[in-house]
Amino acid sequence: MQYLRVVAVLVALAAVASAYPGFIPTAYVADHGYAQEEYDSHPKYAFKYGVHDAHTGDVKSASEHRDGDVVKGEYSLLQPDGTTRTVHYTADDHNGFNAVVTNSGHAVHAAAPVLALSHY
Repeated sequence: MQYLRVVAVLVALAAVASAYPGFIPTAYVADHGYAQEEYDSHPKYAFKYGVHDAHTGDVKSASEHRDGDVVKGEYSLLQPDGTTRTVHYTADDHNGFNAVVTNSGHAVHAAAPVLALSHY
């Protein structure tokens, strides 16, 4: 009978100890090296590029610059009909995104090919 009381007390102590916060070990969480990014309250950048590939006919250019919350830029591309489309744009918190599109040059349309019908 004394033995049963000792076992009961030990079981009760084990139950109380396991209910104590922090008793059960937590899983290890690895640090993946993520760092807090620094916030730039007045970001600035500028870029410009162009492509002129005579083999594929890919002709285009773009440029953009940002000063704080104002972004201005332009891009142009040679369209299949031979005209050049140019887009000038601005974006800011007050006016949103605004673009002005212009086309220059004369459109040249190739004649549709005539397919000779043949029987199999």
